[in-house]
Parts: sequence; C-alpha cells; structure tokens
Amino acid sequence: MTPTTRRTLEFLLDNLVWVILLAVLALFSLFIPNYFQLGIFANIIEASSVLGVMSIGLALVIIAGHMDLSVESVAALSAMTVGMLFCSAGIGMGLTVEPEWLLAPISLLLGMLVGGIIGAINGVLIVKVKMNAFIVTLASFIWVRGIVLAVSGGRSAQDLAPAIRWFGIQRLLGLPLTAWIAILCFVIFSFIMAKTPFGRHLLMIGGNENAAFRAGIKVNRILITAFILAGAIAGLSGWLLAIRTSGATANLGTGMLFNAFAAVVIGGISLKGGVSALPGVYAGVLLLSSINTAINLLQLPATSTQLIHGLLVLAAVLLDTLKLKLRQKLA
Repeated sequence: MTPTTRRTLEFLLDNLVWVILLAVLALFSLFIPNYFQLGIFANIIEASSVLGVMSIGLALVIIAGHMDLSVESVAALSAMTVGMLFCSAGIGMGLTVEPEWLLAPISLLLGMLVGGIIGAINGVLIVKVKMNAFIVTLASFIWVRGIVLAVSGGRSAQDLAPAIRWFGIQRLLGLPLTAWIAILCFVIFSFIMAKTPFGRHLLMIGGNENAAFRAGIKVNRILITAFILAGAIAGLSGWLLAIRTSGATANLGTGMLFNAFAAVVIGGISLKGGVSALPGVYAGVLLLSSINTAINLLQLPATSTQLIHGLLVLAAVLLDTLKLKLRQKLA
C-alpha cells in the first residue's frame, strides 16, 4: 500500500461521520419533499446547539476514560437558576441590573458556575475519594434533578429577560447567536484538544492512566479539571436551553443525556477513552438533528426517533470496531 493510499484511508476513517452526514443529507434531499432548503438546514444547526454544547463536556470526560451521567441534570439546574432569577412570570423573580445588557454575561457566568461546582464535586469524589465515576455521576444525575424539582416546586419560570433572550432572536448569516456559540465552543475545544498540553495529557490519561502518571503528568489535577469543565459546559448548555425556551420547567432537558451519548459515540469517540474527535461529535449532533427533522417532515411516530437513534449507536460501535481493525492493518 502506497503512503498516499494510507493517508487517504486514514483521513476517511477520521472523518467517516462527516461522510455519513453528507450522504444522509443528500438522500433526504432527494427523497423527502421540501427537505432541500436553506431554512431546513439552518433549523438543523439551530436545533443542535444545546445538545452540541452538552456533548462537548461529556466527550472531554469520556476521552479521559471516565463517565459523566450528570450533564443533563446539571443543564436543567443551570436553566432553572437562570429562569428563576431573570424571568418575570411564573416563579421568576425578574431581577435586573443597570445597564441591562449586563444580564446576559451575569446569567451566563452564574449558569456555568452552578455547573462547575457540581463538576468539582463529581471530580473530587471520583479522583480523590476514588469512588466509581458511573455511581457518582448517576447519583448526581438524581440529586441534582431533585434540587431542580425542590426549588421550583414543579412550577415553571417564564418570560426570560429580553437582554438574555436576545441571543436566541438575533441572527447572523441566517443563524441565531446561540448556534454560533455552539459552533465557537466546538472550534475552541477542538483546538484545545489538538494543540495544547491539557488536550494531549487528557488523551494520554484516557489511553493509559498509569503510564501518564509515570510520565510525570499531573493526572489527578487534569481529571478534576475535566469534570469541572464538563459541569461548566453543561451549565452553558442549560443557559442556551433557557434562552431557547424563554424560561425553565422542572422537567427541562429530560432525555438529552442519551442523545448526548449517542452523538459522542456516533462522532467517533471511544468509550474506552484515549480518542479525541470533537469535530466528529459535532457531525454526530448534526446527524441526529437531520434525522429528527426528516422524521418530523414525514410525520412519523415519535417512537421512530428513539428506534433510529438506538440503531445509530449500535452502528457507530460496530464502525468503531471495524475502524480499529483497519488501523491495525494499516499500522
């Protein structure tokens, strides 16, 4: 096999989910009436913004060889915190500041702070106390959602402050600013994973934690940082979710965890850790959103969504196994 052929195959393996996404979009455009429209494609990108951001935080922890089941509940608590403080109806307190534009950064920082604190709790229990990541984050998934229910009393906050809601209304090149925030997050964290010591060390820890420790990498510090980042990013996704719904409800974001896992796996990140493919995760999110749009246009039952997503995850795991065997042959 020539070096050119090997490089071509490596490139295709690394970007296989993008090829699948383009093929799916082409097929849907050919066979589904009214699918091939700029407005439809813009809606696909817009609808994937919240899930896309949540998937980044989840991906960071999985790359490190761990698990975080709490991101969905963290996003819900962040959204409820923002909703209760800055909504003017329901259980919202309608807080305001002068000048009013400061509401957006203040609410964003508050939402990310809530998530970062929960991420820090998860990280310390897992890394310092040596508890199992699955159990710790499953417990967080439950108790954080319990806080959401407790503080809201099962009620909702409505009419988010216009200065915050502006990010979901204002458009740039046909997309709301919330979608551009998601895209920017993927660009930033893809750069971090590819070009910074933190990203390289996180990959090494996910590949072999003991070897990374012997190489002098501060494993505990980086792992706790990864969990804090996962929580803060989930908080950001909660802020985006509050903007998207102009408020918050007690069951906001229910079911997003499983879609985030689907996007991460479809995007090419191995659940064994040590594999970074954040651009692929974004393609996985867009693929899920494209399929959801097709299901809506075809007016298929809602159960079709879960069925197709489940089959996609199985297919992604199978593809991951096949890619691993191909890489071993290419080596």
